[in-house]
Parts: sequence; structure tokens; C-alpha cells
Amino acid sequence: MMKPRFSAGLRHAWTALCTGVLLWGMHGHAIGQEKVVRVGVIGEFSGVFSIYGQQSRRAIELFMKEHGDTVAGHKVEVIYRDTTGANPEISRRAAQELVTRDRVQFLAGFGLTPNALAAAPVATKTETPMIIMNAAATAFVPTRSPYIVRFSLSQPQVTKPLAAWAARNGIKSVYVMVPDYAPGIDTEKYFSAAFTAAGGKIVGSVKTPISNVEYAPYLQRAADAQPDAILFMSPSGDQGLQFLKAFRERGLDKRMKVLSTGELTDEIVLDTFGDEALGLVTSMHYSMAHDSPENRAYVAAWQKAYGADARPNWYATGAWDGMAAIYHVIRELKGKIDAEPVLKVLKGYQAQSPRGPIRIDDNRDVVQNIYIRRVERVGGKLQNVEFETFENVATEL
Repeated sequence: MMKPRFSAGLRHAWTALCTGVLLWGMHGHAIGQEKVVRVGVIGEFSGVFSIYGQQSRRAIELFMKEHGDTVAGHKVEVIYRDTTGANPEISRRAAQELVTRDRVQFLAGFGLTPNALAAAPVATKTETPMIIMNAAATAFVPTRSPYIVRFSLSQPQVTKPLAAWAARNGIKSVYVMVPDYAPGIDTEKYFSAAFTAAGGKIVGSVKTPISNVEYAPYLQRAADAQPDAILFMSPSGDQGLQFLKAFRERGLDKRMKVLSTGELTDEIVLDTFGDEALGLVTSMHYSMAHDSPENRAYVAAWQKAYGADARPNWYATGAWDGMAAIYHVIRELKGKIDAEPVLKVLKGYQAQSPRGPIRIDDNRDVVQNIYIRRVERVGGKLQNVEFETFENVATEL
């Protein structure tokens, strides 16, 4: 049988077609299409924590709208995966699929510490940079993988300044009430150590469940200890509101103060608190009321995109800053995303964030200002008004 014969032109066309099909199968896009950097974002986009996960997603989408979706000739593509809540196994599996199937060059997001910890071994095994935007308040998280870079916060960062402020302002004794999970345990550990070192006294402590808490018996224990203040931490604003109602119903607001980290008076739940929140003192790295050109522009862009009453919170700001860092890396490396060069670029990274100046230290952790804030009415709306600043606070294990 005679083999079919092709002209040189037809052979060239056939070879080009086959090569194109092969490259399409290998890289998922046609020859000549713009190069892509993929970011896999893992978060709590449904379930009880969805209000926080949606803040981070809105921030990512707004950042890309404001700054474009192309950097150094590379299109930035974000792929979202939902954990539906505190589900470490789902988070681990999502990270594995994003890296091996979707071929992302960055893992990012993470609203809850257990989900971040579950994904860390995947980042290590696959040598994938992991940008923690929101969670991982636990001090040791960056040590769980050499590829983690944290842009959120740690409990030592917010609790030590709060302890120092309390000791200087007439609070001599504190009862500690925290949820029984890693960030709560860290809150008790670092606040208690700093407060005691400053001359204060911890007169008791209790760990509550993470969800569905009945605060009455815990508040009775606190009242029996007769402290000057309760240090309270809540993993969500709804639980914080339940605590405050129970606290005031028992008249404890006449006998003691409440101190807390900024989750309690988070911007996205603050309006629901009403006068219950007035006067509350918290420590945090971001407030919507922060007075800087960067924050005013950020809030204006947020409200233009999402409505005049919409509020960005610290979740949103962590995601915004994480995307800014990813864009910086792509620009510096001209889209060649390999783990070691990425980490080299990020160590020492500095920026003027909506929260204030930030930088990443040699431990791949964020250094930032921490603000002591008081809830006040400003222009008819509740705001976390900053009145004292602790500058350049790092995480010290």
C-alpha cells in the first residue's frame, strides 16, 4: 500500500497543529495566549464564618479591579476553594488539588488557623509559597512551613500592647475568658505574661467552647473573682454580642471593664452592637477609622464598589495587602514564580498599607503598628477610634 504524500507546506501546517495541541494539553492555554500566574485562595466562603470569608474575597476582587489583572505581562488568575468553615481536611485537600491539578503558583487566603495549619504540609511538600492573608493568629504558624509568609497578625502582637496599656491605666487585676482553641490559648498566654510582668495580677481564667456558648456561668465565675477587668476574646462578632448582652444584663459593666482584641468590635458586626459597644477598649492592627491617605482611598474605593454603608475590616485588609505583595513578587521576578526567589523578594518587603506601615521580617512574619482603640460614635456611626499606637510590633515567640 502506498503511503500518502504531503507537500512541504502541508507537512509544516500539520506539524504546527500537532505542536499547538500538545502545548494546549501541557499548559492549558493556546500558543500566543497571555502568560498566567495562578493564585489558589482557600477560605470560608459559606457557613457560619462566610461573612468573614466574603470580606477577603471582596478585597481580592477590588484590588484587582483597582490595579488591573495583568502584571509584568502576566495575567493574574484567582481560583477560589471553600472550606465551609473550620474544616482542616477540606483545606488540606483543596490545597493539594490547587497545586497538582490547577497548577497554582501561590496558595493564599485562610480565614481560620486550623485550616491554615492543615495546608502547611502541602506547601512544604510542593514548595509552593503560601500567603496567609487573614488567619493564623497563633504565634508559631510561620514555623510550620518554610514557604509560609504571614500578612495577618499574631496574638502576641495584639495582646502584649493591650496588657501594657491596661497596667499603665489603673487596671490592677484581670480575669481571662478565651475560647478553647489555639488563638484563644495564645491570647491568655501572652496577655497574662505581659500583664504580670507589668505588675498586674491575673485573678482567674476560663476557656469556653468555640461556638454556641452560654456565657452566664462563666460570667458568674468572673464576677466572684472581683477583677478590675475581664479580658475577653471571641472568634466571631455574634458570640461577642451575646457576651456583651449577658455582661450588661448582670450589671457587671458597673463593676469592671472589658478588654479585648479587635475581633470583638469588628467593623462588619459593629453596627449590630448599638450602644452595647460604646466605650469598649480593644487592640488591633486595623481600624476603618484609621487616619491616613492610604486608608481613606481604600475605604472610598470599597464603598464605591460595595455601597455607602459597606465597611472593610481586618480580614479585607489582610487580603488586600496579600494581593499587593503577590503583585510585587510577579513584578520583581517578571512572572517567573519559583519558591526560593519568591521568599527572597518577600523577606524585607515593605509597604504603606491601609492599616499603616508594614514589613515582612526574616521569620516571614509581618511587623506592623498595633492600635489601642475605643468604640465611639463618629458622624452618627460606631467606629473603633485609635488613641494610642505601639509602633513596629513584631511577633516574639
